[in-house]
Amino acid sequence: MAGTRRRRRLACAALLVAVLTAGCDTKSQFEPSLPPEAGFRVDGGVLKLWTGTPCAGVIGLTLVFDSGTKQSTQQVWTAPKPGVLLERMDLLASAGGSAPDTAGPLQVQTPLPAGYDWTTAGSLVVYINGPTSYGATADVAQVLRESAQHPSDDYLFGKSGWLDASGVQRENKKSFLTICTPDPNR
Repeated sequence: MAGTRRRRRLACAALLVAVLTAGCDTKSQFEPSLPPEAGFRVDGGVLKLWTGTPCAGVIGLTLVFDSGTKQSTQQVWTAPKPGVLLERMDLLASAGGSAPDTAGPLQVQTPLPAGYDWTTAGSLVVYINGPTSYGATADVAQVLRESAQHPSDDYLFGKSGWLDASGVQRENKKSFLTICTPDPNR
């Protein structure tokens, strides 16, 4: 009798483990089906952002340099509700401080630390607040090194490389999602 109960418990435990592991997915439930990307370039010493497609209702934008390291630092912009339409934005001047167009509806709420040189950062992550959106990462050294080699309407879209408007339109929802494009598979 005790052996039968033990076998039943072991069978139930094995079945439970099989059911739980079969239902496990290696992706987060909120992770998009394609990699999210945004475009970056440097022109005239100014770091520029292109979301690839318009982001409506933006009430905040956060840049994080060297995320997850001791050197991690961020700059935060905010806008009053109901938010603004954002597609392109001058972010930072390479000499430090804000870029020329920060007098628009998005205002710097949290500046970079005094004397911080973003051009020495390894990576950059951008997050948009307001609309449903995804964060996107860029290699700062690659943006700095390669921007002058590409036409002014081309931006570095992460692993997808340097794209112009037709390239973004062609690849969005195919090989990546722009940061404000809803995931077609959700």
